[in-house]
Amino acid sequence: MVAAKPRFSDFIAVTDHLSFRLDQSSAASALQRHAAAIGTRTLREAFEHDEDRFARFSCASDGLLLDYSKQQINAAIMLELLALADEASLQTGIDSMLSGELINFTERRAVLHCAARLFERTPVAARDEISATHKRLKEFVTRIHQGDAVSATGRRIRHVVHIGIGGSDLGPRLLAEAFAPSIPQRLELSFAANIDPTEIEAILQRANPEETLFIVASKSFSTAETLFNARTALAWLTSALGKDADISRHFVAISNNVAAARDFGIMADVIFPMPEWVGGRFSVWSAIGLPLMLAFGTDAFDEFLAGGRSMDAHFASAPFATNLPVLAALLGIWNATFLGIDSHAMLPYSHRLRSLPSYLQQLEMESNGKSVDRSGKQVRWQTAPIIFGGPGTVGQHAYHQLFYQGTRKVAFDFVVPVCAAPSPATLSLIDNALAQSAALMLGRTLGEARDELRARGVDENEIERLAPHLVCPGDQPSTTLLMPAITPFSVGQLLALYEHKVFVQGWIWGINSFDQYGVELGKNMARSIENGANAKRDGSTLGLLAAIKGMSGT
Repeated sequence: MVAAKPRFSDFIAVTDHLSFRLDQSSAASALQRHAAAIGTRTLREAFEHDEDRFARFSCASDGLLLDYSKQQINAAIMLELLALADEASLQTGIDSMLSGELINFTERRAVLHCAARLFERTPVAARDEISATHKRLKEFVTRIHQGDAVSATGRRIRHVVHIGIGGSDLGPRLLAEAFAPSIPQRLELSFAANIDPTEIEAILQRANPEETLFIVASKSFSTAETLFNARTALAWLTSALGKDADISRHFVAISNNVAAARDFGIMADVIFPMPEWVGGRFSVWSAIGLPLMLAFGTDAFDEFLAGGRSMDAHFASAPFATNLPVLAALLGIWNATFLGIDSHAMLPYSHRLRSLPSYLQQLEMESNGKSVDRSGKQVRWQTAPIIFGGPGTVGQHAYHQLFYQGTRKVAFDFVVPVCAAPSPATLSLIDNALAQSAALMLGRTLGEARDELRARGVDENEIERLAPHLVCPGDQPSTTLLMPAITPFSVGQLLALYEHKVFVQGWIWGINSFDQYGVELGKNMARSIENGANAKRDGSTLGLLAAIKGMSGT
């Protein structure tokens, strides 16, 4: 019998973390001075005085184009932001992550989601581990597609229900929406995340128990919401097929807790591991991609991985001045930490990317929503902003009003897919994206408001009354990312870009982007309430529980 290989994380030393602190940085001091000096200088004026601003503040890589000319920056500010990256030894950080050092220093883990997409600069042992899992996944997918793995009644599997939450749900859900319109779908695919039974019950109402496979995705196999939905599915199958049916044929698991999955009734040969060095919000490249392989085929998933590797190669080797993730991260630091902009809107101009804002909410806010640095001390600077958003043009008829005339500064990312020979509707969508970014930057002056009203034939008294209400201050900073038509490859590039952005920001802010102890507090509190423990209950919670008891009659 061949001895098992040691896990990759068993033989990697802990990174000797750097002593860099943002509040002791000379580049940061210079950036503070630049921020204070901006004053009333507007982006409108910047474009009026610099015809080459777009050429100077945009760059491209492998089909993607990043235009950051509408950010509140100039050449001097960009030089200091790049100096900040150098001062923070960012290249050392990139090399440490790719080599497998334990940059997740609180949990003493490597951070190797790049290895999950088989990027060649990551350690061979990590890639071997992933490759072995990919082989098993592809063999299982082939058995399902060819009808060799069938249900308890001998029927072919035609419907896959993926049960997970957080990173185990958001990534596959986003990719399924992105892939579905252009890639032939082999199997129907549904997602159940919410502990509210309404979601899974709606799926079960339209599903055929003789043709349905459930994927239970939980690294620990202890996630409350996931187990609730898995037990609901188990009860539904048992009721429909009978207690003597081989229900195990209807379940697979993505988990490291093999014993718990086996206790649930899932066979060992269809329990697929997710390495400890792949965090949930970075896990879509791992076995968490199984529902996508089943629905769209393994070739599509391989293309997705290739897109991620393309961005990995760019991130690892491109100079910082032309490095898309590094630039995106530095601009985010400039806005949040130095300009005090605490909100960032993600605006994908594609219905197929409608879940991108939700995906990036978790990626950025769970990663960099931290206030303690490497040494355990409170940081004295703003870290992650609030991420929100939605697909264009839907948001234009909802919350964009605040962007134009509200009292808050907001930063924006416009994500705009550009396909070959676009339809008139697609061209209109693209035009709207460009118009929004331009209008938010330019605004509308009082004089322009008066001129518009005069052009409508409004009399002068009414003009003076109405004109102030038409003024839009403008000067809202934005970045526009143009990407090729939505394919698995381009979506892989997109998600890897934002992953690397998150890492760069965490490294420079001096925080750990790869733990989430705050989330655990909420989970523990929920367990405490469920178990009836009164310890740590505040007066509000006790009062609400009493009111709920009265309203529900329990």
